[in-house]
Amino acid sequence: MDQHTARTPPPPAPSEEAATGVYRPPRPARPVAGLVRRVRAARPRPRLTGLGAGLLTTVITVLGGAVDALLFDGPGLLFGLVFVAVSVAGAVYVRPYDLVAAPVAAPIAFAVAVVLTSDSGSGGLAGHLLGVFTGLATLTGWLYTGTVLAAAIVAVRALRRPSRRRRSQRCSAAPRGRSPR
Repeated sequence: MDQHTARTPPPPAPSEEAATGVYRPPRPARPVAGLVRRVRAARPRPRLTGLGAGLLTTVITVLGGAVDALLFDGPGLLFGLVFVAVSVAGAVYVRPYDLVAAPVAAPIAFAVAVVLTSDSGSGGLAGHLLGVFTGLATLTGWLYTGTVLAAAIVAVRALRRPSRRRRSQRCSAAPRGRSPR
């Protein structure tokens, strides 16, 4: 019949220090683990196909080269920085099934961008070819940097990827079918 009476909270449990007589400091918080967990949760999932990664790398590299050619008369520092950034982005956002496409697409995109944005001078086709070869020769450091970074990111992602399950010991290598009589 005491349905409307207030319940009293239970008495507090004796502390560990009072029970054992030993003082233990509180456990320190792990801010790094919490931060890592939040970063992993916020990181977008890879969504680009191999073709998408190649197109993204090529289009953005050509646009970066075009802007650099308009501002500074030929591909240079801005072009290199854009190329390295887009190579890394392509390697990060490509699907796990198409991991090989990112490091392969990077040099192709670089070559296409240099061909389309190189300084031709006033020599016609010969001047344009000379500008392409000069651009490829002088910008090789950017090419290697972007390609090596893309390959390193892809290698780390491939190593962290779970492998397929192995067949059990009971499964034989013999083809399936009826047993011989």
